Formats: sequence, C-alpha cells, structure tokens
Amino acid sequence: MTRARSIALLGTGLMGAPMARRLLQAGHAVTVWNRDPAKAEPLQAAGARLAPTATEAVREAEVVFTMLTNGDAVEDVLFHQGCVKAMQSGAILVDTSSIAPPMARDHARRLALEGLSHLDAPVSGGVVGAEAGTLAIMAGGEAAVLDGVRDILAALGRVTHVGPSGAGQVCKLANQQIVAVTIGALAEAMILVEAGGASRQAFREAIRGGFAESRILELHGARMVSRDFAPGGTARNQLKDLDAVAAMAGALSLTLPLTEQVRQAFSDFVRESGGEQDHSGLLLHLEHKNPRR
Repeated sequence: MTRARSIALLGTGLMGAPMARRLLQAGHAVTVWNRDPAKAEPLQAAGARLAPTATEAVREAEVVFTMLTNGDAVEDVLFHQGCVKAMQSGAILVDTSSIAPPMARDHARRLALEGLSHLDAPVSGGVVGAEAGTLAIMAGGEAAVLDGVRDILAALGRVTHVGPSGAGQVCKLANQQIVAVTIGALAEAMILVEAGGASRQAFREAIRGGFAESRILELHGARMVSRDFAPGGTARNQLKDLDAVAAMAGALSLTLPLTEQVRQAFSDFVRESGGEQDHSGLLLHLEHKNPRR
C-alpha cells in the first residue's frame, strides 16, 4: 500500500503538470513551483499547494521532483536559488529532467555532501504518457534510494534501475537517439510515399502491426498525417538531447553516423524557426527540401 508523502515538484510545464496531477491522484501532498506561476496555478484546483519560490516549495518535502528544461535550469534551482540548503536532511531529490550525465553525477556528489540523496530519473513517453501514468522511467543512483521511492514513481509509470548516478541520463540519451532517428526515417518514408502516388494515411494503416510498428508510428505518424505539430516534445529539446549525445560520443571516441545525420536535420529545422514545433515536425523540414513537383 502506498504511504502518502510530502512531495515538492519544481517545473510544471508540459510534462511536470500532468506528473503533479498523477501524484495528487495517488494521495500525496504535493507542493508545486514554476518560474512562470501561471503554469502552476491550475494545479491548485486539483489539490496542490502553490509555493511562491522554489525554496519554499522544498522546505517540508520528503521527496523533491525536478522537471526542468535543461541542466543549467536544474543547477540554478538547486544550487543558486538555494533549494539544496532549504531541503530537510535525508530528503530525496528525483531529477526527471533530461540533462548531461556528467552534470547528473556532479549533482549527486554535491547533494551527498549535504546529507541528501539523488536519483537521475529521466522519463520517456511524452505528455500522453505523463497524463496516463505510463512513463518509462530510467533511474540512476543507489538501488536502496530508489527502493524508497518506488511506490511514488509507480503513479507516474514503470521504473527501471539502470545503474549508478548518471546512468539514467545515459539511457535517456540513447532513448532520444532512437526517437530522433525513427522520426527521421518515418518522415522520409512519408515523403517517398506521397511522391510515389500513395496515401500517407493509408500507408500508415497498412504497416501497423508489421516490423515497422512503433510508438513513433502510432503517435508521430498520426501527427504527420493530420499535420498537427503542436508541441508535445519540441524540436529544440530534441536537438538539445542530440547535442548531448554528440558530446558523449566524442568523449568516448564513438562514430554514430545515423545520429549525426538526424542531428544535422534537426539543427537545420530549428534554424528555420521550427524549434517550438513538435519534433515530429521534422517532416516540414524534409518537405521543404523535397518540394512537390
């Protein structure tokens, strides 16, 4: 049986807000904070307490979740805004943001010096998964720390312990490689299908259940057919993750040609003002390169 906990959640954007709702529905006492208070205020109606500052949000929390844009934002909230000093001794930080593995390891080390535990636990599944509580959660850190919050994470999705500090972020980057390359492959297939005289919608239906079946085909294929590129995960954030993959590959002397090609495509798309589109909007970039004749 899940024990109700005192939880703080910092960052109530596209992913953080539905995650907070899931935690509230599980019976936890949730305090929320967001840099833009307007994004946190709707959660009050669901039972959340709205904190005016990040430090106020974490003071009485047993567990603190962060779901912030990038590593710099996590660094700022934890160490510059003073959250680490405000957290109670023995509290657990669960960072579900997507940040660079070395930064996650550094955060774990610095929190340990303050008597605080740390898990890097990035997620996959997008807004749909956050709303449904079906996220894939990749947790790096000590197994005993993870065991202490498994019941809480169960409200958000399926958690897997993937290794020591930083391993969660490594696995998230690998996940983002697969997502980006698959989006690129699907977008190119859509271009080919239409140029060859077939229906994109019929093509997608025809290959469902075959070897090309995937969540990307299911969700992003539908977006490409309907041309609905309102952001779930933005192209800008996809590029951020691919840049982190490239940095990690360079540090490990790895050659990843498919990843590098799709990274360049996303870089071009963002430069063409597509950064705030959904990452499935890479189709628009490829259509621009392949005008209809």
